[in-house]
This record gives sequence, C-alpha cells and structure tokens, in this order.
Amino acid sequence: MPVQLPEKLLSSLKGLSGFNEAEFIKTHQQGESLTSIRLNPWKNPSIANNEGPTDFNLHFHIKGKVDWSSFGYYLSERPSFTLDPLLHAGAYYVQEASSMFLEQALKQSTNLSKPLRVLDLCAAPGGKSTLLQSLISNESLLVSNEVIKTRVHVLVENLIKWGTLNTIVSNNDPKDFARLENYFDVMLVDAPCSGSGLFRRDPDAIQEWSEENVKLCSLRQQRILADAWPALKNNGILIYSTCSFSKLEDEDILDWLLENFEVEGIQLRTEANWNIVETDAEKSNAYGYRFYPDQLKGEGFFIAALRKKGEEEQFHFPKNNKKLIDKPNKNEEATIRKWISDDQDVELIKRDSHLYALPSGSLSDFLQLQSSLYIKKAGVLLGKFAHDELLPDHELALSSLLSPKINHIDLSKEEALRYLRKEEIKLEGNPTGWAVLQFENRNLGWAKILPNRVNNYYPQEWRIRI
Repeated sequence: MPVQLPEKLLSSLKGLSGFNEAEFIKTHQQGESLTSIRLNPWKNPSIANNEGPTDFNLHFHIKGKVDWSSFGYYLSERPSFTLDPLLHAGAYYVQEASSMFLEQALKQSTNLSKPLRVLDLCAAPGGKSTLLQSLISNESLLVSNEVIKTRVHVLVENLIKWGTLNTIVSNNDPKDFARLENYFDVMLVDAPCSGSGLFRRDPDAIQEWSEENVKLCSLRQQRILADAWPALKNNGILIYSTCSFSKLEDEDILDWLLENFEVEGIQLRTEANWNIVETDAEKSNAYGYRFYPDQLKGEGFFIAALRKKGEEEQFHFPKNNKKLIDKPNKNEEATIRKWISDDQDVELIKRDSHLYALPSGSLSDFLQLQSSLYIKKAGVLLGKFAHDELLPDHELALSSLLSPKINHIDLSKEEALRYLRKEEIKLEGNPTGWAVLQFENRNLGWAKILPNRVNNYYPQEWRIRI
C-alpha cells in the first residue's frame, strides 16, 4: 500500500533549500530500507588502525562505507541482529547513516586532542553517545543523560556493551544541569521531535504526525535548550539535531537561539557527492544541514553546530572532602589489579561493597556530578568482594580494562547463543575458576567453571528470548 505523506507536511516544506517534492514523495512510496552499522574502534583494532573492516567483511555482507563516518558501513541486507553475538559483545552499533554526520560536526568544531567534558543531553538509546565516546580522547569525560526513567536502562546497557571507562550516565531533567554552570565544553541536544524524518523507516509514525505536535515539539525544544544553556562554557560548542523535516523544529530553532542567547553559527564542510543540503536560518542566517532521503543514502535528519560567545572561563570545583570516598584496602586493591590490564591508569573507589574504576584524575568531576545529578552509572563496575574473593561484574568483562591474562574461552556461534540465552553450556577440558567467554575474540561475559558444571553469569535481564 503506497505511503500517503501528510499534505500539510508537504506544504510546509515547499520553498525550503533542497526540497524536491516529486522525488521526496517517490522515495517514500518506494519504501527502500537501508541498514547501516557503526563499528566500535575499541573492539575492532583493524578499524582503529585504518585497515578497514577486515574481519567484518566475513561476518557481514558490507555494501559500502558511509561517506561522512570513520566507522560507518552499509549492509547489503538486514540480518537478525538479536541473534548476532557480536552485537551483544558491543563490537558495533546499529545506527541510521545520516545521524553519523555528528562525527563531522564534532570534528570540525572542536579540538578533539584536548581533554573535553561532553554532554549528550537526550541520549537514549545511546547511538550518539557511543559515537561521541569513540571520538573523544581517553582523558575526556562524557556525561550521557536521559530524562525518561524507563529509557535509562537501555542507555546503560548499550554503554556497558560499548565497554569504555570515561562515561557517566545520569537520569535528570535538563533544568538540573543549570547547577553545573560553565562546566561542559560540548553539549549535544538531539532533541525530541515530531519524527517526520523517519517516515520511510517507520510508516506508522505518519499517523501520529500533526501540525499541532510540531508546534508542541518546537516549544519543548526551546525549553530544553534554555534550561541546559548555563551548563555550556563560554566558547563551548552546541550541536543541535532532530529527525524532523519541519522548519519550525530546525531552522526556526536556530533563529530562536541567536535571538535569545549570545551564540554564533558554525559552517561545516561537506563534499558535493554527499548531497547534504546546507541551509540558512531565515532571520539569523545560521547554518544548518538537511538530509533528504531522496538525495542520499540515509533517512531525514537536521543538524547544526553553534558556538556560545563570551570570554572563556574555567570551571572551579568547590572544595570537596575526598575523604568521604571509600577506597579498597591494600589487599583488595592488590586483588583487583590482577584483573585489570597493566596499561590502565584508574582511580579505584568503593561504594556499598561494590568496586568501581574511574579514569585517573577524574575524582573531582565524579564528586561534582554526584552532588549535582542523579547518577545511574559511573566508570566501570568491577565487582564486589565475598569471602576475600572478587566476584567480577559483567561490566568488567565487556570493558577495555580487563587484563588479557584472565582465562578466556572462544565459543562457536551455537555455543555463544546458548550462553546469551542463559542456558546451560558445557566447557570441557578447561581449568576451573572464572573465565571470560568470547565470540570471534570479543568478550561476551563471565562463566565460572566448576568440576561438574559451568555457572552461566550472563545478566538475567539481558538474556536473548528468541
């Protein structure tokens, strides 16, 4: 059945830069489905070393590279991702190609070699947070926030799977970030929107679209930006994006920003063959970038980068009493260090008998964020002690911290799926004790091998149910 796009949407787009009504309608009626993934450079050394997706060429049918992404690839067909152990290992993230242009917005507006504090304000389910984390330095810190409580657990899960240390997950309203005045170098606001850019991928969303909803979304976007604005440093970078075609949610928001705040637009470089449309906001001439699905291999998307004007100031930490932080004792620390790779420089803290690793030198940031926000995850949860033995947590198994000296066992795909379903597995001929189970050299999680059985420690709430 042909897709019927809302006439009021089409009417509102007439006259916008790059809009071709006939081709736009035709593309939506054809309903072509594009599948793209973004590889995790921390878990794909060939990608990090610019050698290309060498082993992924065997795992997937890779159709081509996403032009504006270092780690993005199109697939020739959509596999059953749920039944792919590498997805659960955090080796890649299934992400729409247009939104990967966030990489260009960040690289072209920010010096990524410097330690940065980055906020992803509307982060669930985590696609853009994992992208940001792949680009910033190890000395930088990413705060990944989600306001809706029911969506935070998905965000936490995806960031655990991504496996890196320098990320904190919070569950706060945007207004709460005003407590962190002048703290963040970069703020991403991928704002809740009317969703018209995803009509081709999700035709059912057409029924939910209305002019009234567009107006409500625009007002919500303004409130979100105004509430969080104090947290961005002077001379800091705001990246604003939506998956909406509506001018009221895109260029008009840029005009509103320049009318109400000291901010300037940033022009981004694009290649002609990318077919990304550069637009100008009507009043301020601020630069925006539109992605039309009839002109490129991606869904509808809008993004802009802006700089907050003003004399740059350093954030001043209040005098926190670091003695309030519990530390593991010498024996506990010695035990923990055996589980962590020798090249990892981390701060170890203890909370309610659980042991955590934070990036070295980040304790002041952690204390500040803990006093201002509701923290759901910080650093890597290593595990807890019971009878002088460390019970390792799933986060440690998937993290970049885990020592290569820990016993590891590579599974076949059939064995890996049994493990991910939390079913009984047999690992004969392996030494007893803790072991990290792998698939294609990527960690899946823990098992404890006993003389007569294997205990499967895959998280119950994450198990595959098909």
